[in-house]
Amino acid sequence: MNWLSLQHFPIYSIMVLFLGAFLIVIFGHNKVFRHAVALLATFASFFFMAMLFKPVMLGGETIAYWMGGRAPAGGYAIGIALEVDALSLFFGLLVSCVVFIACIYSIQYMRHDDNVPQYYTLFLMLAGGVMGLVLSGDLFNMFIMVEILTFAAVALTAFRNTANGALEAAFKYLVVGCIGSTCILAGTIMLYAQMHTLNLAQLSALIPGNLSAATKVAFALLFIGFCTKAFLVPFHPLAADAHGAAPASISVLISGVLTKSGIYGLIRLSYFLFRTMALGTMQFWLVFLGSVSMFVCVTMALAQHDFKRLLAFHSISQIGYVLASVGLCTAFGISAGLYHAMNHTLFKGLLFLAAGAVLHETGTTDLGKLGGLSKKMPHTTVLFLIGAFSISGIPPFNGFASKWMIYQATYQKAVETGNIGFLLVTICALVTSTLTLASFVKVTQSVFFGQLPKEYENVKEVGFGMRLAMGILAVMCVVTGLFPNLVTRYLTEPAARAVFGVGDYINKMMGAGYVQLPAERVSFASAGVWSPVSWLCLLMIALLAVTIVAIAGKYDRVSVKSSESRGGKYDLFYGGEETVFSQVGGDDLFWGFKHNWRHYFSFMHELHSGVVNDYALWAVVALALAIVYALIVL
Repeated sequence: MNWLSLQHFPIYSIMVLFLGAFLIVIFGHNKVFRHAVALLATFASFFFMAMLFKPVMLGGETIAYWMGGRAPAGGYAIGIALEVDALSLFFGLLVSCVVFIACIYSIQYMRHDDNVPQYYTLFLMLAGGVMGLVLSGDLFNMFIMVEILTFAAVALTAFRNTANGALEAAFKYLVVGCIGSTCILAGTIMLYAQMHTLNLAQLSALIPGNLSAATKVAFALLFIGFCTKAFLVPFHPLAADAHGAAPASISVLISGVLTKSGIYGLIRLSYFLFRTMALGTMQFWLVFLGSVSMFVCVTMALAQHDFKRLLAFHSISQIGYVLASVGLCTAFGISAGLYHAMNHTLFKGLLFLAAGAVLHETGTTDLGKLGGLSKKMPHTTVLFLIGAFSISGIPPFNGFASKWMIYQATYQKAVETGNIGFLLVTICALVTSTLTLASFVKVTQSVFFGQLPKEYENVKEVGFGMRLAMGILAVMCVVTGLFPNLVTRYLTEPAARAVFGVGDYINKMMGAGYVQLPAERVSFASAGVWSPVSWLCLLMIALLAVTIVAIAGKYDRVSVKSSESRGGKYDLFYGGEETVFSQVGGDDLFWGFKHNWRHYFSFMHELHSGVVNDYALWAVVALALAIVYALIVL
């Protein structure tokens, strides 16, 4: 057996992470040893994934690894398989790259914490769980990996258990996360009872022709299960609690890695296992859920006073972009969605690391207590601004390129189908992007500019290791924004082709000729990122979006003048704060928008009670609706 064969690299990429966790449990009391093991394990995982780039992304191969050498026999899968096609490699590269960068950051960031060996053990288990999920070719093995990553994430959320709200956040995550895991297990059992196999390729060949009521219920269970891992509405409050309590390096993994495992599961479920995306109703379901998630979460972010909770809601808002674009069921839409998934991992990772740097030096993430840190932390400020420009869709950073592609994809879908609903999605995406920019103007002003509070006069810039991790992500945000054609040609378009190449995927896993499926036409035609005509269309849609927001908010000058009765606090756009501070308070910068939308914000405030029973009830209601929907439309 050739142990250096590329066929073994998928299992190596997973096992090196779990092996690292095992070694740290035994020998982790030595600081140098645990740091070396963690760095080597995460780098090795990325290296094994990178070595598969040429044969898979460029050569179009699908690499299958059958554990124990038990390849399919007699047209039936008898062993557990790992598979790497362009889609799973895309997510594998994304996961392994960010895990390695977060590990670099952790070395200095966690040096003052207790129980650091346990941190690295859980860190590597979480990374191994996500890697195992995206590379698995077996449905039950995916569930096992979901369990590993869920409990590792719960433990890491509670890691700083003396922090305010950490244990409560972990408990909420545990309850709702277990509901999601149970849904995945129940759906897996129901499919196995119907199809007598757990192999993804074989299930992909059998399920579309056997959509019984039980199979449809299984689809709904799996769908809700993966939605909980992506924190899509109505599971978005979990993200805010988990991100707010977890160390910043773990927030990067939850936001940039764990959420992508949920998106990956939804793609495999909808495009591969059940092949339901040809149905207009399924496209509506995904696009609607994505649109609701992007808008609801960006408005929730505007109401936050905590740096990390604000970033958490923005994270799910950006995941909404990804799901809406993937739900279009067009090659260009999937490519755009995957591009934004990658960009989200980069810029949101950078923003969370910057928030961690602020917390590391000041001890707080309260926007009302911070200010003027650019004087003491200039490097962190510049790196944060790169992340803020990226997430806000400012050219030439990467967020602009992927958002621009999503605008085009939704607009093209509207033109091709004649369905105005897709144009409304374009408007929703533009409004969300505008509100995202507004939110980061608030954060930048509240944290980095204005007068420095006296208690932070001795604050210093964070160490080189933390700045190195942030710098790597910042450079990637710039490079992936400047060269969108290279990103799409070598990463997202091969992955999008793999999404439509179901027949090829099944035959490469189960054997040539196992199924006969016609090849789907795949086109990535677009107007390009810098087309003047496209920019004109975008401007017209943007003006329409602004008009809709203004009308919906019922903006008028009378409501603005009424603020004078409140002691003149809002007389000036930058006025009203204590004279010792020049920065704008978190509640005051966009008070006009909040006032006009006060009924909406009041409703959302009452809806998000923070009670775990309510969030569990949301999960049950979402599951019930998903089951009814699946029984009717599939």
